[in-house]
Amino acid sequence: MKLQAEAGLLLLLWVMSCAHAQKLIHVEPRYASIVEVTNGGTWGDWAWPEMCPDGYFASGFSVKVEPPQGIPGDDTALNGIRLHCTRGNAQQNTHVVESQSGSWGSWSEPLWCPGTSFLVAFCLRVEPFTFPGDNTGVNNVRFRCSDGVELEGPGLNWGDYGEWSDSCPKGVCGLQTKIQKPRGLRDDTALNDVRIFCCNS
Repeated sequence: MKLQAEAGLLLLLWVMSCAHAQKLIHVEPRYASIVEVTNGGTWGDWAWPEMCPDGYFASGFSVKVEPPQGIPGDDTALNGIRLHCTRGNAQQNTHVVESQSGSWGSWSEPLWCPGTSFLVAFCLRVEPFTFPGDNTGVNNVRFRCSDGVELEGPGLNWGDYGEWSDSCPKGVCGLQTKIQKPRGLRDDTALNDVRIFCCNS
């Protein structure tokens, strides 16, 4: 009986591994590369990646921003980024992805690339570490569209923009965020860094 149970467990694990391998074989050709910037913040952990559906590319984005809290409040600035994935310029047929976001602030209205262009590159505005002081991590984001148009989120102005990321050959199809979890009475920074995924189709 014990041997039968062990054999059944091994069979189940084999089937699951085969299914997982088939899934990887199916999706890997679509994801050409992962693009990063060099000035991301140091706090927090990388969350799960979120991807546009097959055949969709990000043609717009929105941000989650906490407004300035004043003294003695704790500022976190940019808390999250959403990608708005579309087919062509059909903005009414969108799929929204955001990875993980911080706990504070509210979402802006989407900013869109013109026509049928897609997001292809980004840069982050990051406040460097200060001690003593109120650290905020990422304050804002810019995206470049495939037609050259640049879009800037309605974030905050602390810190400076770093260099642009490399460009996706066709378009952005997903993102991954680095988030610091809430720390109670200690200094919070929320969003610290971002990666974007490039797709071929």
